Amino acid sequence: MANPRARTLVLGLDSMPPDLLFGKFLPKMPNFRALMERAATYGTLKSCDPPITVPAWAVMFTGMDPGSLGIYGFRHRRPGTYWDTYSPTPKMLPHPPAWDVLSRAGKRVCVIGMPPGYPPPPVNGVYISDFLTPGNAKDFVHPVSLIPEILSVAGGYEFDVTFRAEDRQRIGTELIEMTRKRWAVARHLWTKEPWDLFALHEIGPDRIHHTFWKFFDETHPRYEAVPAFRKLVDDYYAMLDEEIGKLLALVGEDVTTFVFSDHGSMAMDGCFCINEWLIREGLLTLKNPVAKRGQPLEKSEVDWSRTRAWGAGGYYARIFFNVKGREPSGIVPPGEVPALTQEITRRLEAVRLPGGGPLAPDVRVPAKIYREVRGDAPDLMVYFSALKWRSAGTLGHGSLFLSENDTGPDDSVHSFNGVYLMAEPGRAAGGPGPDRSILDVGPTLLARMGAERPARMQGAPIADWL
Repeated sequence: MANPRARTLVLGLDSMPPDLLFGKFLPKMPNFRALMERAATYGTLKSCDPPITVPAWAVMFTGMDPGSLGIYGFRHRRPGTYWDTYSPTPKMLPHPPAWDVLSRAGKRVCVIGMPPGYPPPPVNGVYISDFLTPGNAKDFVHPVSLIPEILSVAGGYEFDVTFRAEDRQRIGTELIEMTRKRWAVARHLWTKEPWDLFALHEIGPDRIHHTFWKFFDETHPRYEAVPAFRKLVDDYYAMLDEEIGKLLALVGEDVTTFVFSDHGSMAMDGCFCINEWLIREGLLTLKNPVAKRGQPLEKSEVDWSRTRAWGAGGYYARIFFNVKGREPSGIVPPGEVPALTQEITRRLEAVRLPGGGPLAPDVRVPAKIYREVRGDAPDLMVYFSALKWRSAGTLGHGSLFLSENDTGPDDSVHSFNGVYLMAEPGRAAGGPGPDRSILDVGPTLLARMGAERPARMQGAPIADWL
């Protein structure tokens, strides 16, 4: 039975797939390998729909699906507008994450970088905001009085790097510096008091994968043999392992360690230009020709009187219908939405990739996959070729297919397969376990720590983790 006073350490490795952490790069990670060898269980953690950093970490720690949280990605459209967007913040979460529940129960928590995390929410302890923190932010730590101490520990603090760019050597150098600073701060905070929950999020693996995947994966469609870049990836994983080892060296016998990732990664095949396709299909109409390659749709003059649907780019296509009474210039009667869904699905299924194979669209309707739909959910969520093809929302490419990301160089996309690991003092090593759901992590942590689980939580405690 769980000990209500049990201390818990959570290491969050963004975008980490099982085949890399438990396989390809394990020889570079002796500290993690030692943790894995004594783990009670480890395996694949199935992500949410969509498998994106925001909302996936929020799903993990609230035990609620993205629809119930009203978070579908990094950017959201304000209701009643076409282009007025915002990014999710902790205050927008309608359901409390585990650290809020624990704080109210009197537990002491320290959370570093878990998204959405800016501005940092008040907790019973410390919260450092996430990679979405503005560069000029002066309020990135709760309590704010700790900021000078945080900055002094590692000679500054970095939230992210500019990673969709060609100067990869610069990106790699900055990623190593950013990661070392974050883990130095984590070690410092760990020693300040016996935290009940200590949760650390590291965005670095995600950035390494996006920037360098084609240099270490010989099966990548655009593989390049560049020894310096391959070495940089090896060096990053070795450095990350070193940082994990230094933190674990401080962890006592009364602490259970979890490792999670929000989703996985895999090679990117290319991009499908969703708005170019909608224009060709007569579903989206512009008033003027596209002026330049890569022109954002929101910078174009859309003829809303003749537009039934438009899309957004990203790891999946968000397709919005121009619904009468909902959009400012809507023309699609609400009663025709199901027929338009079927029509777009049928037309997408006829699309063929440049090599002749099917685009294989996986069309999902939010109302059918979520318990409830809050916020500005798209009318359709579409994955292409099991997520191997991204969605490009920009215009003027002269083709429906791009070999590169339209927002900058990018080698990888997300997958549904993340990771989990649990190492608990006194529990024997158990080896690989079954696939688990990201929804069940938060409820499990609360149950283990003796906190009452919110009644509306969708996820459930994992019995053999208690």
